[in-house]
Amino acid sequence: MLQTSPAVEVRDVCFAYGDQEVLHNVSFSIARRELVAIVGPNGGGKTTLLRLLLGELQPRFGSVRVFGELPAVSKRRVGYVPQAIPFDPRFPVSVREVVLMGRVAKARLGIFGKADHTAAEEALAKVGMSGFAGRAFAEISGGERQRVMIAQALAGGSEMLFFDEPVANVDSKHASQLYNLFKELTSEGVTVLMVSHNLGVVTVHATQILCVNRTAGLHAIGDLASQTFTEAFGGSLTAIRHDSDCHVLDPSSAMHAPHHGQERGAR
Repeated sequence: MLQTSPAVEVRDVCFAYGDQEVLHNVSFSIARRELVAIVGPNGGGKTTLLRLLLGELQPRFGSVRVFGELPAVSKRRVGYVPQAIPFDPRFPVSVREVVLMGRVAKARLGIFGKADHTAAEEALAKVGMSGFAGRAFAEISGGERQRVMIAQALAGGSEMLFFDEPVANVDSKHASQLYNLFKELTSEGVTVLMVSHNLGVVTVHATQILCVNRTAGLHAIGDLASQTFTEAFGGSLTAIRHDSDCHVLDPSSAMHAPHHGQERGAR
């Protein structure tokens, strides 16, 4: 596959759960090495879009390509870190073992070799968690667990990372460290997509904003005014108006959104 192909290419995608259409005529293209924030109201289609990109759902119409391939094919190149990391605190698993799980598909006969351990060590170093390898996963903080899960994805060779509210359960110190890590990863060739409601963070860290609210609009961060974001998610205002083509409505206003052709929005 040519390295010039976009990291993500979505064309004329429509998706519905039964008779309820969630995404309508969605088209956008994301280049490699971008840090993209996905914004919009609850119920607008953000999670559905992520599941389409991960290959968990299939569009009713249109096409989805990740690195030029169907998501089901490219999924080996993609890592996903959910908002909440489910685990049993009573299960005795170390940080190193959690990261090694990212190498399962590459291990021979289910046995981790030297290459697997080296990849795990390098991934832990990249996320600043080398000193935690022998610690119990259950004993580290929420922000540290996020870093371990990122290391797991990197150890498996992920070229793209998806995050669903990556700092929802971490303190401000760890949140800042995570965002700095995301920027570092993009400089090293990894594409990062993150769902976020923190518009202050979006304006500082993201290179592009993907507004999702039944339709979608992709915007370079330089084209959006910080004051617009500040007003959009603060006070009693209900909309982010990036430009005449991209409105982001809150859930209570979503039912009154203009028809396609009048609005391209966010979730």
